Amino acid sequence: MKLLSSSLLAALALSFTALAAQAQDASASMPHADKRAARQQARIASGAANGALTAQETQRLEKRQAAVNQAEANAKADGTVTKQERRHVARMQDRNSRAIHHQKHDAQHGASAPAK
Repeated sequence: MKLLSSSLLAALALSFTALAAQAQDASASMPHADKRAARQQARIASGAANGALTAQETQRLEKRQAAVNQAEANAKADGTVTKQERRHVARMQDRNSRAIHHQKHDAQHGASAPAK
């Protein structure tokens, strides 16, 4: 009986530990932000490829996106992403999205842009 109860307690403790680890992993993940960063990176790459962005614009936008990625990594570093950290990263991504749109649709064109 003692063996059964002690093994049951050990299994219960192990399952609580596993659940706590899962909860911590879930709170430190930002899948929406990760996907959004990937989409914005693709927008920058397509703008550079089709000539909508100059080399300097591309470099500047890449640097801004790297700052967002760093802010996201800093938010995840302690294992918990707070509501404020999520909001901060989302606002940075909002600003970068507007900057990407603005730079892709301005009058400047890169080297591979079609001549008009």
